[in-house]
Amino acid sequence: MAKSASVTTCRFPLRVSFWGVRGSIPTSGQSTVRYGGHTSCVCVESEGNPPLVFDMGTGARLLGRKLAQDKVDRIYVVLSHTHIDHIYALPYFDPVFSPNTRVHIGVPADSAGEARSRIGKYLNGLLHPLRLDDLGARLQFYGMPAGQSLEVGPYTIETLRLLHPGGTMGYRASLGKSSVCYLTDTGPLARPDEGIIVGESPTSLEQDLLHLVRDADVLVMDATFDQDEYFEKMNWGHSYPEYIVAIAQLAGVKRVALFHHSPDATDDDLDVVSDKWKDHRAPEVVVAKEGMVMDLEG
Repeated sequence: MAKSASVTTCRFPLRVSFWGVRGSIPTSGQSTVRYGGHTSCVCVESEGNPPLVFDMGTGARLLGRKLAQDKVDRIYVVLSHTHIDHIYALPYFDPVFSPNTRVHIGVPADSAGEARSRIGKYLNGLLHPLRLDDLGARLQFYGMPAGQSLEVGPYTIETLRLLHPGGTMGYRASLGKSSVCYLTDTGPLARPDEGIIVGESPTSLEQDLLHLVRDADVLVMDATFDQDEYFEKMNWGHSYPEYIVAIAQLAGVKRVALFHHSPDATDDDLDVVSDKWKDHRAPEVVVAKEGMVMDLEG
């Protein structure tokens, strides 16, 4: 994978922007206008550095248009996993067609070859008319093995395997003294009768999670269900706000963005969630919306 040639260790202000916050399937209509219906895509930017993009859900199409208009010549993409709602917009991401832009794509895999192969199963001329080979050298792949600390351009990224059918990866991205954690499509890392949520010591998996998100400026995490829904659908690989906040409190996270909203959740439903958590401090808790921007001072 590529690494920036000159990165200082001073404080880097980061901007985190949300381009798709919905889970499972894009959801249009009058009931999803305020929070948005595009699937997962979050962008991390810092002046003078290439952007880092988490996931290529349908929200990435408009992000790609912006980055192409800005003539960004290098972009780092990190995929949580390769379920279709998280890679759908890759062939609609304008920078991959620009001869002057290199898009580096990290995939949960042990090697660059395995990473390329996984994306090639989607861009194969059958599921989409575009074939991976059509893009030539403009796409460069690298693997994101679990339990590693990797240099991805100017960013240091730590990885953690999460709990979701088919597997998914959680990430902590750091630049200078600022850090953003992105954990989507995961259930709690403990059974409902053990660990943090019931006031017991963290399970071993929860200890790994706490280490990953320690003192993060922002934790973006899957909150598809409410707590009752989670108990009904525990094997679906999604979480709920109470668990996320409990993790964030123990880990000293500053801000939480509840993310990957259910396709059945209307704007009014998400307003109820927002009202419930709006006065919470340590951490501050917000419900992610398309177009939302968080500025971090480092």
